[in-house]
Amino acid sequence: MPRTLASEASRWGPPLLWMALIFLLSAQPHLRFSDDGGLDFAVRKLGHASAYAILALLVFRALGALDGRAALAALLVAATYAVGDELHQGFVAGRSSSAVDVAIDVAGAAAGVLVGLRLGPRFRGAVRRWNRG
Repeated sequence: MPRTLASEASRWGPPLLWMALIFLLSAQPHLRFSDDGGLDFAVRKLGHASAYAILALLVFRALGALDGRAALAALLVAATYAVGDELHQGFVAGRSSSAVDVAIDVAGAAAGVLVGLRLGPRFRGAVRRWNRG
C-alpha cells in the first residue's frame, strides 16, 4: 500500500513534535524544578533519561520494521539528537553542555528501544494499527 502524506505525518509527527518539546525545554534559561538541590538534580537526570527513552521509542515506532536494525537506527537518531541538544544548551544562558547528560540520554534511549523490543508482538500490533491510520 503506498504511503500518503497523512500516513507519513502520523508516523513521523510524534517523534518530531517530541524533539521540538525537548528543544523548547532545553532553551529555558536557569531551568530548575525544585529549590532542593538534590531533588532538582534527580528530577533533571530522570527527565533526561525519560525524554530520550520516549524519543527512541517514537522513532522506533515510526521506522515500522521493529527489528534489530530499526532499534539501532532509533538509538542512533536519539543519540545524535542528544549531542545536538547538549550543544544547543551550551548557548543558553544559565545552561551548559554536559557529556554526562549525553550518556544519560543515550542510556534512556537504549532503555526505550529495549522496551519496544521486549514488548514484541504486542508493540508490533499497536504500531501496525497506528501506522495504517
